[in-house]
Amino acid sequence: MTAVSPVFKPVSQMRLEPGSTVSIQDVSWEEFESILQELGEKRSLRVAYSKSTLELMVPLPEHEKSKDLISDIVKILLKKTGRRYEAFGSTTFKRENTAGVEPDACFYIQNYQRMISRRRLEPDDPPPDLAIETDVTSKTTLDAYEAIAVPELWIYDSKKLRIYLLSNGHYIESDNSPNFPNMPLNQIIPATVERAMKSINISLPDAMRTYIEEEVVATAVSVNISVS
Repeated sequence: MTAVSPVFKPVSQMRLEPGSTVSIQDVSWEEFESILQELGEKRSLRVAYSKSTLELMVPLPEHEKSKDLISDIVKILLKKTGRRYEAFGSTTFKRENTAGVEPDACFYIQNYQRMISRRRLEPDDPPPDLAIETDVTSKTTLDAYEAIAVPELWIYDSKKLRIYLLSNGHYIESDNSPNFPNMPLNQIIPATVERAMKSINISLPDAMRTYIEEEVVATAVSVNISVS
């Protein structure tokens, strides 16, 4: 009988189609760290790690567009309400030996002063005050956010926004955001994103930002909320 030996190839050699997800079980923390180093920082592939499970995800193009739109909306709302922030994009957040995750976008709001001009995370840095994910239903990803203790998580999927708040170590769904109190975000954000996605005349970044700002204000006015 011929012995069959397992074949091992670097994760970086995997070719995943946009929109696909691969789950790998029984991955140690040391292996996870090694895979992150192998993949490097300049990549479209995103990772989530929790409970010895590693997930590799390649976003669809429309995923990237909705992510950028929601990020711009958050920045506009923060500006309109007179608050400063630090945006950390898709930074890899980790809890040693436990979990790792890369948000589509994230913001330091309450803790922004601590993170001003920070180019790399330090071991004692807090998690972002707000993380944003689009088209995510993975339990591994949600478990990772809980382990890292991100206090507020938004998930935009199927033209709906869900707000999750951390309570006693677990997420509970909420209609309200502590970062944007009294704002019906589950109305403002989906309406603004869908209008922007359908627009065929907006292409330049400055024009897009102006368009989004106008749409945010218009949507807020329609539900009697001031963002001026």
